[in-house]
Amino acid sequence: MKLTLFGAQRYDRAFFDRVGRAHFAQCGYRIDYQESLLTEATVALADGSDAGCVFVNDQVTRTVLAGLKELGIRIVLLRCAGYNQIDLVAAQELGITVARVPAYSPEAVAEHTLALIMTLNRHTHRAFNRVREGNFSLDGLLGQNLHGKTVGLIGTGKIGLATARIFSGFGCRVLGSDPVEAPEFLACGEYVALDTLLAQSDIVSLHCPLLPATHHLIDADTLALMKPGAMLVNTSRGALVDTRALIAALKSRRLGALAIDVYEQEGPLFFQDRSFEIIDDEVFQRLMSFPNVLVTGHQGFFTEEAMTEIAMVTLGNLQEWERTGSCTNRVLPD
Repeated sequence: MKLTLFGAQRYDRAFFDRVGRAHFAQCGYRIDYQESLLTEATVALADGSDAGCVFVNDQVTRTVLAGLKELGIRIVLLRCAGYNQIDLVAAQELGITVARVPAYSPEAVAEHTLALIMTLNRHTHRAFNRVREGNFSLDGLLGQNLHGKTVGLIGTGKIGLATARIFSGFGCRVLGSDPVEAPEFLACGEYVALDTLLAQSDIVSLHCPLLPATHHLIDADTLALMKPGAMLVNTSRGALVDTRALIAALKSRRLGALAIDVYEQEGPLFFQDRSFEIIDDEVFQRLMSFPNVLVTGHQGFFTEEAMTEIAMVTLGNLQEWERTGSCTNRVLPD
């Protein structure tokens, strides 16, 4: 069984090789690591493979899936939880199984959410640079206690629940909004309507999937409902927010601070070293010009535990499908 892994980084190779040797050596899987993302132009790289493996920024359209089908690909493995990047209807029509990693250390993303909030609130990134230059002035570094603040979580699945527990431990009031309420959330927070959450929260954090119903969930209208001066955090999917609307809210001072680990047009930028290139994304550059904006390059998932789990579940999905023709973590169209 040969697997072509698209968008492969050095760390992907390290973890998949390690997990493969330790747990799946008897399967004899051969993994072809391709640095290129899966697009219409790169489908041919999967020639000779039985399965393809993709990540968040691959473009698994109907055309791409048809190309994979012609090459003999019968299963596409997502090494992530989200599946907005793949045409599930087309996959089903073409007879291609799609399987994902439904959860890979929710605490990894929850803890990164905390790190972004703490960094932006207490200006530790600025303080680090100042001290290295011999500047020990505290001007401009004033923060606020998180204790006693209201944190609103849009989405209370596994990651949202892990985030709720963290902020409950900080002594925050935790509000949640989700079409499917989790009983476990009630131990550390309370459910309210989305409008109420936006109006009352000092910090709003997004932890929901990207679906047609959640595309640009945060736009000019919802930003106008937020508490003036509140912080917005997005560690889920970039297109949950309208980036141009964010810029307008930052310019008007309506939005007090923004921390994002994902970006609506991140595909050409993230997971690559662009430090020697001119970044011609004017929206991204404008966003980066604000002193109250913190951006990381989609690293919320990036812990040793999460990477190990991703490799384990991905190869486990392939093993289950090979043995049974089906997969517990299969994703079907709604």
